[in-house]
Amino acid sequence: MFNKIIILIVFNLIVSCLLTACTGADSKTNGTKKVITSSAKAINNPTATLIDTAQYMALQKYLANGDTTGKWPIKNDVIPINGAILPFNRIIAYYGNLYSKKMGALGEYAPKEMWKRLDAEVAKWNKADSVIKAIPAIHYIATVASGTAGKNGYYNNRMPESQIDSALAIAKMHNAIVFLDIQVSLSSLKTELPRLEKYLKMPQVHLGIDPEFSMKTGAKPGTKIGTYDASDINYAADYLVKLVKENNLPAKILIVHRFTQGMVTNYQNIKLHKELQIIMHMDGWGEPELKKGTYRHYLYKEPVQFVGFKLFYKNDLKKAPNRLMTPNELLQLKPKPIYIQYQ
Repeated sequence: MFNKIIILIVFNLIVSCLLTACTGADSKTNGTKKVITSSAKAINNPTATLIDTAQYMALQKYLANGDTTGKWPIKNDVIPINGAILPFNRIIAYYGNLYSKKMGALGEYAPKEMWKRLDAEVAKWNKADSVIKAIPAIHYIATVASGTAGKNGYYNNRMPESQIDSALAIAKMHNAIVFLDIQVSLSSLKTELPRLEKYLKMPQVHLGIDPEFSMKTGAKPGTKIGTYDASDINYAADYLVKLVKENNLPAKILIVHRFTQGMVTNYQNIKLHKELQIIMHMDGWGEPELKKGTYRHYLYKEPVQFVGFKLFYKNDLKKAPNRLMTPNELLQLKPKPIYIQYQ
């Protein structure tokens, strides 16, 4: 028993040292702040941040939240290039489209009001978890699935550059990162990604892809739930990696939405890159127990790299207990989500 106690004490000291980069600082204050400051600088200067491998691995273990199955933290993880945002920061994003008040908080409120609300959510997360600092993001749907074929016959609406520029300007108000989201419908990533390339070359802009609206069968979006295979996700990943290498960018983030088994196939074939960080994002709505079940069945059981969680201000309230899940509740999940999206 005495030996077990000694081993436990030594293990806790090692983890504490890693979380503070062995500086002797409190893992909930100085050690984390050091990384956050550097990561923020890296948006404009990709060489500003040297990745602390020990701290990266310790934070991944922290996010695993005591999982003992061997799934988390993932075994085949890769240390990212300099300037990586994750897992040194938790991203808190408002999602939507500027043309619609019904697609999410981003389009529902005028920019100043939107920022007031988003800043309040960021503050809640920083209060709940002082190990990983929360930072804001704008998640803008740049290609929107449509019920009508449109001129191109793809059943999607491509947002004009003026609107994408507006989304970037809103993000700049608070020095936030940006995600541009693609709902391909009857089109493809090969067709849609080049349209956004000039934006994806910007260091603060990242990508989201939505299998729900990838209609490989030719069905109209909204009539069935679509799908992406690992090969589709790898295509988007390779596209971003190429941009990172050619333009000397910090690591990009790729978000893949998911709330059913069929939305992502052959997850085990998704390839990881040091130039790219992948978030599998729990995109379903409903009461807390339903959302936790979705998280366990599709995100926890099929690990890729990082995990996100979506909260719906309206849809999550439709059934009892008629409330949003709180940051403290979400931090009990295994693994802890590193990306939180509000719609």
